[in-house]
Amino acid sequence: MAYSSSSSEKTNALEVGNDSDFKCHVFSSSTELLEKLQEKCSSVGKQPYPAMYSSIYGGIILDPAMMVIPIDDHMVHRGHGVFDTAIIFNGYLYELDVHLDRFLRSASKSKITSPFPQSTLRSILIQLTAVSKCKKGTLRFWLTAGPGDFLLSPAGCPTSAFYAVVIDDDFVQCKEGVKVITSTIPIKPPQFATMKNVNYLPNVLSKMEAEEKGAFASIWVDEEGYIAEGPNVNVAFITYDKELVLPFFDNILTGCTAKRLLELAPKLVEKGSLKGVKTKNLSVEEGKGAAEMMYVGSTLPLLPIITWDEQPIGDGRVGELTMLLSNLLWDDMEAGPETVRTPVTYV
Repeated sequence: MAYSSSSSEKTNALEVGNDSDFKCHVFSSSTELLEKLQEKCSSVGKQPYPAMYSSIYGGIILDPAMMVIPIDDHMVHRGHGVFDTAIIFNGYLYELDVHLDRFLRSASKSKITSPFPQSTLRSILIQLTAVSKCKKGTLRFWLTAGPGDFLLSPAGCPTSAFYAVVIDDDFVQCKEGVKVITSTIPIKPPQFATMKNVNYLPNVLSKMEAEEKGAFASIWVDEEGYIAEGPNVNVAFITYDKELVLPFFDNILTGCTAKRLLELAPKLVEKGSLKGVKTKNLSVEEGKGAAEMMYVGSTLPLLPIITWDEQPIGDGRVGELTMLLSNLLWDDMEAGPETVRTPVTYV
């Protein structure tokens, strides 16, 4: 994009290429740059990010134009960072503590030390949600090796950094089935798959591959031929014997929602709707031969899968037990115990 320039601005312009008419504008002051950023942000109808926290700034930011991360942060140029996401639902943070526990486990595996204890991180996230005034959306947060330089080692980064942002998102319960494919993108090795780090290029390519083939997303299969997970979700099955089965978490990310599903599903066993709940190694043949199939993830919380590699799952329709399980999770989000729902006092 070429900006109109005064004669004085043209003096500071950088010409790109000998035969190009494109001129790079040189911002003469931080005020001028901020005005340009605010102009771009104001062109968006509804701001999707009502508030951000940055330990680099040392506080909460409400101006979208200032919601930035330093270019020399080790997460930006080396992918040295971890993240997690909690749901904001009807003014409560759902499973905040479970996500924070996993977050700090991922940080430990990535050799990143938090600048704050867990209790302070928790307090920051609750305050951020309160200031945002968002009552339905997601809360995403990162720990990074911090800014410092562009070298491979983070030795030149004086301190780690903590960032968080509230994302206004009016998600609804998923009731329509989707199609999936088997991903041809290599699955991450267990060391990296079991930590929620920002190195998501395989996940992105896997999702793009599915979309290019007219599917919603993909399924990863490990080197031994066992079903692993989706690009950013877990996967679960209902057998014709009415058992809920999820793959072992040994070599994949331990999903917070998947674990909660395993805790809640026995309620359906007690009612006689399900006969059992377990985790096990599942072959692709077993998965495709299941009666029902679903993705499991925070913002879904369950998404029915009706076709895998053009082959119908069960009768090719959304399964009754899938929706009963979805209702269990949705009810838990709406009115679950205080152990999973953290109230937010909005300001």
